[in-house]
Amino acid sequence: MAGKTPPRGSNARHNDEPTDELKPGDIDATGRPWPDLPAPVALDPDAPKNGLIVALCNQKGGVGKTTSAINLGAALAEAGRRVLLVDFDPQGSASVGLGLNPHALEHSIYDLLMPRTKMDPSEVILASTVPNLDILPGNIELSAAEVQLVSEVAREQTLSRVLSGVRDRYDFILIDCAPSLGLLTINALTAADRVIIPLECEFFALRGVALLTDTIATVQDRLNPRLELMGILATMYDHRTLHSREVLERVLEAFGDLVFHSVIRRTIKFPETTVAGEPITTYASSSGGANAYRTLAREVLARAAGH
Repeated sequence: MAGKTPPRGSNARHNDEPTDELKPGDIDATGRPWPDLPAPVALDPDAPKNGLIVALCNQKGGVGKTTSAINLGAALAEAGRRVLLVDFDPQGSASVGLGLNPHALEHSIYDLLMPRTKMDPSEVILASTVPNLDILPGNIELSAAEVQLVSEVAREQTLSRVLSGVRDRYDFILIDCAPSLGLLTINALTAADRVIIPLECEFFALRGVALLTDTIATVQDRLNPRLELMGILATMYDHRTLHSREVLERVLEAFGDLVFHSVIRRTIKFPETTVAGEPITTYASSSGGANAYRTLAREVLARAAGH
């Protein structure tokens, strides 16, 4: 079966090896042949941009969503892409992960969502310590925005209107969504071109994906017909446990080629990067986790080709 994880003792390589060691045709952690991914093409920095907006979304918390948003953004920036990370979670975790204090922000994305403030995104966007990676920070004020937007006309398009003014500055705009299916997440899906679903390799996380895909289908039908599911990203994978391997197999059976070949393993390095306030690509540049996000960035670039 295509989704089966290769047994220990086979000649196949396993997920406990750095992802960048895999060559095209090697069997990866998903049990499929590793693809021949094209190397990132250098871009003319002065060429016109039309940023692809990608929402990283899962209504379940603790699935590696923010970790993936930060590190995918850093890996794309490392590949020469200009990236904006939008912290659209009231917890402000993406802002913390890039070294900001959400409680000490002079301005946040909340100010751009409220029509009375009349602020320009350039007044709120901050440069991170990673070249080519900027952040539109968020904090607990977003919780108030969710309530206040209810009475606004076309409330689902509020974030889309904000991001429309900066698409020509970036190659990718990544939205770190709140862990819910409320109005903030609907705004993110309405603004997005693509969705990536980070999925913890655990059965309870798997059960919630059906609800999320139903929500995506509803947004496609009623609010944003251009929205597409770019892929499912397996996170917190531990090849040593039967449970993780079985969940990954179920995901492959359900979603097939929509599942990214890159698999994000459990590692103590990710919590350490949050404390350090930087991505794993700079904190532990040669680690397996950093290499996994670099190969994920290459997969994302391949799937985004033609945008």
